Amino acid sequence: MRERVLAILRYENYDWMPVVHFGFWDELYDKWEAEGRIPGHEARKELGRGSGERMVAEKLGFDIGWCEGTFANCGLYPGFQWEILKEFPDGSRHVRKEDGVTVLDHPGVLSIPAEVDHLLKDRASWEEHYLPRLQWSAERIVASESLPREGRAELQTLSAGSLIGWVRNWLGIEGLSYLLADDPDLVREIVDTIGGLSLRAVEECFWSGARPDYLHFWEDICYNHGPLVSPTFFREACAPWYQKITDVARKHGTDFTSVDCDGQIDLLAPIWLQSGANIMFPIEVGTWAASIRPWREKYGREIRGVGGMDKRVFAIGRSAIDAEIERLKPLVELGGYIPCPDHRIPLEAEWDLVCYYCDRMKRAFGR
Repeated sequence: MRERVLAILRYENYDWMPVVHFGFWDELYDKWEAEGRIPGHEARKELGRGSGERMVAEKLGFDIGWCEGTFANCGLYPGFQWEILKEFPDGSRHVRKEDGVTVLDHPGVLSIPAEVDHLLKDRASWEEHYLPRLQWSAERIVASESLPREGRAELQTLSAGSLIGWVRNWLGIEGLSYLLADDPDLVREIVDTIGGLSLRAVEECFWSGARPDYLHFWEDICYNHGPLVSPTFFREACAPWYQKITDVARKHGTDFTSVDCDGQIDLLAPIWLQSGANIMFPIEVGTWAASIRPWREKYGREIRGVGGMDKRVFAIGRSAIDAEIERLKPLVELGGYIPCPDHRIPLEAEWDLVCYYCDRMKRAFGR
């Protein structure tokens, strides 16, 4: 499977297209468990980290998951203590999470909880709470035997963190917007701190013998009308770190770098491409109809894509799935593109429809 994926990304011949997924929302596991489709939570947990997801994916008919591999730990270390700060009569509560963000948590409610406070607000809170947690230490590197090595059969990545997406989380969208206006030098300092740490962690992983098939970054800094930070800021502050980190990867033989960013990424895609990130993911279709085609026409075969399959059809029906696969066929023919649901498969998805999709994908693309 690994060699098939790499052949597609290299525009080489391959015998058939693997059916790729990007995981499932936790609530969907609960739904399918209640329906008797999958083993209970404890049984899945006993399989070990990641194995439960792979077991479910295989039962459905998927071949591999994107982003499976090892993390170069370049985030908060240690994280903040998860704690309940306040409880309310209706059962809701203010919870401070491991990243220092306080949310309004409603037990049993499935929507994303509202953010009510952020520990990171200004230079004082940066220097007291966050900067000490973003320092290099040898404990950040996982045991060398778990790093992706040469000669393996499975596809593996090395996750290299986030240059601005984590910052957006820590500050909140409003907080980041204000800080970019009030103290842009501080935002640059935060990005430089994370960038330097990410570079060091990735270098250490490669020096320890890691040979991943691709690097992977997480950003999520776009919405349905474009970026949440200006492309100019991203080009000046973030792109140089992308370039340094991807240069290290290429020096060690890892030619591909994937970036996970939802939303409309059109204004950032060329910046990522120019700084060494050459796989766009998950190409969220959304209301703006994202697709690999216009990027390929504009930037040529240097840009690759994984994603771009509209996951919403899993709640509609077989005819919708058939139509979606037909829409994907000419995109696959462009080369350098692997269809994948454009986010984690949501609660609304029906088990039989996901199985049908996997079967139809195999018939449509070579099996």
